[in-house]
Amino acid sequence: MPPINLRRRITDHFMTGVAVLTVLLVLTPLIAIFGYLLYRGVSSINWAFLTQTPKPVGEAGGGMANAIVGSVFLLALASVIGVPFGVGAGIYLAEYGRNRLGDVIRFTADVLNGVPSIVIGIVAFSIVVLYQRHFSALAGGVALAIMMIPSITRTTEEMLLLVPQALREAAYGLGIPRWRTTLSITLRTATSGVITGIMLAFARVAGETAPLLFTTLGNQFWNLKVNEPTAALPLQIYTYALSPYDDWHRQAWAGAFVLISLIVTAVAAVRFAVRRGTFGAA
Repeated sequence: MPPINLRRRITDHFMTGVAVLTVLLVLTPLIAIFGYLLYRGVSSINWAFLTQTPKPVGEAGGGMANAIVGSVFLLALASVIGVPFGVGAGIYLAEYGRNRLGDVIRFTADVLNGVPSIVIGIVAFSIVVLYQRHFSALAGGVALAIMMIPSITRTTEEMLLLVPQALREAAYGLGIPRWRTTLSITLRTATSGVITGIMLAFARVAGETAPLLFTTLGNQFWNLKVNEPTAALPLQIYTYALSPYDDWHRQAWAGAFVLISLIVTAVAAVRFAVRRGTFGAA
């Protein structure tokens, strides 16, 4: 085998260095943000913050326990609404959507992916809050679900399209109906990618504040009822960050750290389960 030309070797090392440099340029701000959040947030977390509801201004103690539970409640509600619709739409586009209706759904999903979250909050306000005549956790869940659906839809479609056509043809050859092939073979094969798309959508909406301002409004007390206003970490952080009180600023940093920790923990747990074969096991 002839030796590699010197110029090619130099070009290869140079481009490798450029690639590494770009990765560092992307990671540096991210690491700086996480580091500063860790520095400001961890020092502000205590047992009262994790177990108590907010206290009035000037009163010692208090925390965001109701907001932490409220965020989990809202995200669970949004997932219950958004994930089935998103996965179902993705399955339709991948397996049956090579027609005009499929093109319309794809175009709509792509447009919704670029719509500002505050606009989606206004839409949820119009279709849920005005109908109910009050703010509620349901309205917040609907707003977040609307944001999740297009992302999950397009990701699910792309993951299903990556499944080799030979698997489908083998199933058809064995006499398995098309719907059963889609659910038991195609979707099962693409489970890891589909779940990754769901978690990306989940992480995207977890920190949204604007839609919740128009839908859930917030709550200073405990609430797990879908028809009543509910506290959420993004709302509580937003309120405390705008206040002139140092103690509330401290709690806002702690809330931001808890929110990031919850997102990272949830995504990591699901990824671990997928790799271990808990989901999609035969």
